[in-house]
Amino acid sequence: MPFLFLKYLQPTHYFRLCNKSGFSVFPVAEELPESVTSKLELDDGFQSKSATNYDLSWQAIQKGFVGDGLTYESFEQLTVQDNYRFIRKYFHSAWVFYVLICRLLSLHNPFTECLAWYKTRHISRVEIHPIAEINAEWSSFKSALIENNPRVSVIIPTLNRYHYLKDVLKDFEHQDYSNFEIIVVDQSDAFDEAFYSVFNLTINVIRQQEKALWLARNNAIRAAQGELIALSEDDVRIQPNWISSHLKCLDFFNAQVSAGVFYPEGQQIPKERAFFAVASQFATGNAMLYKSVFQQVGLFDRQFEKQRMGDGEFGLRVYLQGIKSVSNPIASCVDVKAATGGLREMGSWDAFRPSKFFAPRPIPSVLYFFRRYFGHKSAKLALLRMVPLSIFPYQFKKNKPLLVLGVFLSALLLPIVCYQVFKSWQLSSKKMKEGPLIVTLE
Repeated sequence: MPFLFLKYLQPTHYFRLCNKSGFSVFPVAEELPESVTSKLELDDGFQSKSATNYDLSWQAIQKGFVGDGLTYESFEQLTVQDNYRFIRKYFHSAWVFYVLICRLLSLHNPFTECLAWYKTRHISRVEIHPIAEINAEWSSFKSALIENNPRVSVIIPTLNRYHYLKDVLKDFEHQDYSNFEIIVVDQSDAFDEAFYSVFNLTINVIRQQEKALWLARNNAIRAAQGELIALSEDDVRIQPNWISSHLKCLDFFNAQVSAGVFYPEGQQIPKERAFFAVASQFATGNAMLYKSVFQQVGLFDRQFEKQRMGDGEFGLRVYLQGIKSVSNPIASCVDVKAATGGLREMGSWDAFRPSKFFAPRPIPSVLYFFRRYFGHKSAKLALLRMVPLSIFPYQFKKNKPLLVLGVFLSALLLPIVCYQVFKSWQLSSKKMKEGPLIVTLE
């Protein structure tokens, strides 16, 4: 990444890595078109010209630049003060202080660190506004891909969630694009084949005895008749233009992956996700991609079976391959977050919150993912950043005062937390030794 201090704040972010061709995601600032640079804020307060350019490049990506121009292959080392200036602009002051503590504890020059931190104290955090709002260009765009009417295969694994599955299947009955099939991989204990007969949809039901989410998706992809794969879930709600919006995004940006946006039930799309951008994550609950992508990067890694972040790992493989993936706010979906069924039955609410007190924290597959792609040091930095915030239950993850309290609770519960983390690290080491379980799509 352009600024060294991002390793403390985003240690396992996709964009920390270069793709297989050796290029980063960040556009060379001097090569950006005027229509883009006019929407960026030139900051001449940095000590070096390179830092100013890197800041412009960072802004471009954060504000939704999805161009195909030249990107940086490497970054110059910047001054400590320029790094503090940068993180003060884009991160909360509490995180700036966190970086200072990390630097001091890792035996960097305390005088240099404290002086740079102090000299940048006047820098205020800036808001990120998109380069271009969703405008007439998108609205008036006539998609040749939609006109060609390709077959889309929608994949939905389900486990003991017929009540929720019914709602999303009804949503699919009202899609404004009709050439699609739905492949449901049903792993429910009380399998109900008659459940599917009431829907006016082309549904291919695959009965799977083993409760295995990634096996289910892999088998469905193999069975898919469409040249495009849409990935959905059994506890989401979608709009009538969900399929067509994904298709339009692929065509509009000449992309191979359209990564849809989630937002919790009863809320709105987060501001930072409400515009098109280079996708920095991939979620199997809301995406569309060409089937050929799986031929390029392989199917889902079954090391994540019954655990978390299998979709994030797949998304990183896509990124490293240099495949264009666009975050698509139009093809959004409501995340119902069903309290039962699915991965809830496997023992966790999310990647860092196990359902049992002495269970590994984070889920071992998370550390397997972090260590495999980002290395042990970055994995440890991710633990340091995320574990204290995960002490409180999932329902309180957006409650900032409780998250702060969670940091202090981590200190009080240190022996137990250390046991959880050590257990997770051990189990992830076994996964590392076994290696990925990725099959190529023929």
